[in-house]
This record gives sequence, C-alpha cells and structure tokens, in this order.
Amino acid sequence: MRIIEIYQSRQGEGLWTGTYSVFVRTLGCLLRCRYCDSPFARTGTEQDGAELSPDEIVGRVLLLDLPHVVITGGEPMLSPEIGELTRLLKGYEYHITVETSGVVDADVYCDLMSISPKLSNTTPLDGPSGCRETHEKNRQRPEVVRSLLDRYAYQLKFVVDTPDDLEELDSYLQQFPDVIPQRVFVMPQTVDADTMAAKAEWILPFCDERGFRYCPRMQLVWYGNKRCT
Repeated sequence: MRIIEIYQSRQGEGLWTGTYSVFVRTLGCLLRCRYCDSPFARTGTEQDGAELSPDEIVGRVLLLDLPHVVITGGEPMLSPEIGELTRLLKGYEYHITVETSGVVDADVYCDLMSISPKLSNTTPLDGPSGCRETHEKNRQRPEVVRSLLDRYAYQLKFVVDTPDDLEELDSYLQQFPDVIPQRVFVMPQTVDADTMAAKAEWILPFCDERGFRYCPRMQLVWYGNKRCT
C-alpha cells in the first residue's frame, strides 16, 4: 500500500470528534473534488509517501499507542490490501474508522464506515482535460453507498458550500429512506474558523428541522488549515 502519512491527532469531524487517534492516509483517489482538503493524497509518484505492507503499517500504528485508528486518503477503499490491513488492526482490538467517498466497495473490518458522498459543488471548475468529466462520472455511486450502509455501522458526512446545496442534499437522501437522521452530519465548506461560523447560521436550522447534526470541522479551530491534523 502506498502510504502518504501516519500520524496522531484528534478527530475533528463526526461521531468521534475530539478522540485522539492514529491516522493512516493512503495515496490515490478516483475523484478530483474542487475543495479537496488533501490534494497531495489524490495522485502521486513513486517518490510520494512509502510503499508499506499491511504488517509494516500495523507496526507503525502500534508505536503510537492509541486505541482508535482512522484509515483515510485519498480513497483507501481503492487499495487491494485494505481488507488485510483492517483485519490485522482488528486483531489488536483497535477501533477502526474507514473514511470513504462511497464510490468504491470493499470488504473490510471496521467499527465505523464514514461515508462522504460528493454533491455537485465538488465538481472542478477547470483543470486538466477530462478532469471535470471524470469527476462527474465517478462522484456518486448510490449502489455502493447502499451496500456499505447495509453492512456497516455508519455516518454520512456532507459538505455544503451555499444554501442551494441543502436542497440537493435532501434530494440525495431520498434514495436512502432508512438512513438514521442522527447519523447524517452536515459540514460547512471552509478552510478557516470564521467562515465556518458564518455558514453555521444557515446550516444549523436546516439540521434542526431534519434531525441531522451540524458538523463543525474542529481541526480548523484547534490547529488551523495544515497537514497531519
């Protein structure tokens, strides 16, 4: 597996916000989100990160001595060895969260499948030839999301940029009538705490009406917009 970074920090989003955890970030993603918070993990070369076996990754995780592990990316579900990595981690009784965009299915061991479906606000405005078209083709695969929801404990995280995105979010969730509202987290698109607070003014009422959870990106408050946080 090509690993970009392994580090410890606090989870800043979702059900386990505030929990000190080990983060394992893989390289590679099918999508090209306009506001990606880890573009360095989307594509790379042989010089980016390190090629590690699942056993080597587990060895590095053990050194950090925390009970929670978050496997993120990029898109970690792309890796053929993701199942073996999670199996080994579960053997050490780690609590495992897998962060995914919900466009790739794989069999893994995890305690929480954290799914971030991509709304149309993620589509790049420009970029290399075919980038926009490729993103649009891949960004939503409801059959994959449905399979993950059926098999794992889950949270659904949506990033919204403007109030117009809320209608699209509602429309998307109509495909999944059995989703538990309290497992839906709505996050503001931002890279700073001030913008996050401003967007909360229209996100909070939307969440309150539907039983969803407003999800501030607390890593921006704690650490600012930087890597390994």
